[in-house]
Amino acid sequence: MSSEDPALKAQTLIESLPWLQEFSGKVFVIKFGGNAMGDPALLDAFAQDIVYLRLVGINPVVVHGGGPQITRMLERFGVPTEFRAGYRYTSPEAMDIVRMVLTGQISRDIVSRINRLGPYAAAISGEDARLFTARRIEHDASGAAVDLGQVGEVVHVNPELVLGQLRAGRVPVISSIAPDEDDPTVALNVNADAAASALAQALGAAKLVILTNVAGLYRNWPDESSLISRLGVDELEEMLPSLQTGMIPKMQACADAVRGGVAQAHIIDGRVPHSSLLEIFTTHGVGTLVEPA
Repeated sequence: MSSEDPALKAQTLIESLPWLQEFSGKVFVIKFGGNAMGDPALLDAFAQDIVYLRLVGINPVVVHGGGPQITRMLERFGVPTEFRAGYRYTSPEAMDIVRMVLTGQISRDIVSRINRLGPYAAAISGEDARLFTARRIEHDASGAAVDLGQVGEVVHVNPELVLGQLRAGRVPVISSIAPDEDDPTVALNVNADAAASALAQALGAAKLVILTNVAGLYRNWPDESSLISRLGVDELEEMLPSLQTGMIPKMQACADAVRGGVAQAHIIDGRVPHSSLLEIFTTHGVGTLVEPA
């Protein structure tokens, strides 16, 4: 059947009806990142997905990172990039660039693309109104001391600013920067997956959706036939130590969200146009769904 067939289009719309009924008025926290952020066509498709969610009565909240963009800007300014224990070492000089890229460039780009379709989006930094508060990370996964500079983990979320934007009918677009709990004049670079998970918990979100550069979680990577469509959080936590390094923070964010009361967490491929809608509003989905049971 042709993709232009009216009956197929109607069936697709009808298939979404139960989910539209279930999630009307609910909050979805969507973490946007990876290669999709560097592709204008994928950025526009993402903006369309966000506006679609907003117009059908769902309250989307966008949290974004920007690792590749930060790396390019650091290189442009001649600031060395160094990774320690899986994190980017962030000097005060590098933090100025992180702030500039995340808050001044990426947030504004996402907001402007959403607002081409209507006056919906507003940019927020995690520093604004103390949305996030973070603590410096001083130890690696094994417990050994590590100096990461201005890198932190979220220890508190004050969701009132975001809730106010949602009540006003806006789509908050949030950069993953947070003030240091010991000195609020110092900004810390925070992992966007973890920040999105913490925010989803604080908002009582119905879903956390993480867009990344793979189709989902694989049971036997790189065997593409081993893609896991859905799994419980207990099974996920058993798998965490064996996952590839890059997937661990994303899957940990999903596990933390579900443990923290978020009903469902999704890992989906941001390189596929409209993957958010395909995962949320179709029977089979396109990524990996994590749920309590």
